[in-house]
Amino acid sequence: MLSGLLIVLLPLLLGYLVPVRHAGLMNLINRGVNASVYLILLLMGVSLAGLDDLMRELSRMGGQALLLFSVITAVNLAALWWLSRRLGLRFGASPVVADAPTTKIAALIGSLALVAVVVFGVLIGLALSWLGGQAIFTTAEQLAEWALYALLALIGCQLRNSGMPLRQILLNRHGLAIATTLAASSLVGGLIAAPLLGLNWNEGLALASGFGWYSLSGILIGDQLGPLLGGVAFFNDLARELLAFILIPLLIHRHAPLAIGYGGATSMDFTLPVIQQHGGVACVPIAVVSGFILSLLSPPLILFFLSL
Repeated sequence: MLSGLLIVLLPLLLGYLVPVRHAGLMNLINRGVNASVYLILLLMGVSLAGLDDLMRELSRMGGQALLLFSVITAVNLAALWWLSRRLGLRFGASPVVADAPTTKIAALIGSLALVAVVVFGVLIGLALSWLGGQAIFTTAEQLAEWALYALLALIGCQLRNSGMPLRQILLNRHGLAIATTLAASSLVGGLIAAPLLGLNWNEGLALASGFGWYSLSGILIGDQLGPLLGGVAFFNDLARELLAFILIPLLIHRHAPLAIGYGGATSMDFTLPVIQQHGGVACVPIAVVSGFILSLLSPPLILFFLSL
């Protein structure tokens, strides 16, 4: 677990060590970050299409996943909004990345475009599956992993040339506060949702402990509670990531802790580029610390609650 997180963080640190003094090269790096967002989301959609009986399972678990997602999201948003008011953390209104949207409508359209890329990837994956190309799913996962490593290295270059010290990147009290608030509010939401779903309290807490890490939560919970609840955990955490893509551009300037925190564990990887794109590189240390802490908490919490 820890080694996997270090592997994800290593490209970011290596990129930070590379000084970039040429303005043209820096602009190319900025555009590379922007383009990589769409590539990773497309590959993620292709990988999702490789799930066994995706449509049938989606229809069966949709109701439970929607209920769980709605309850946890409501509690998360309330708690993170409160934290945003307490911290008063704001970032400049001008995005760092070239051509990023500057109005709420444009930001919403841009976020929906990100979701559309995922859907398009799913359609591509399903089409290839019908043609018998099952190997495409494994290839897509591998490509997405390498694309993510390259993306983090590019973001590290941006951090180095933003003038932020390494200590500010690795140690950030705002990131700790955001992670704590997101984790605590998610567990409260799991407790509230458990009786509504006809589950034991510890099962509700386990379902709420994925913090957006849908691949992990689906596997751990599915192994202990069966494929149905494993699917509920998967789609609940996947929906968190997709909603985060919409909320981040809309809220990052006025309610930064809410925008950064709602993505949960994904704020250190898949939603990190969107956070950086719309909030600037100053948001990256907060997002990395928050996502790192939540990623460390998720596996032991899920296993602990399932053992009760």
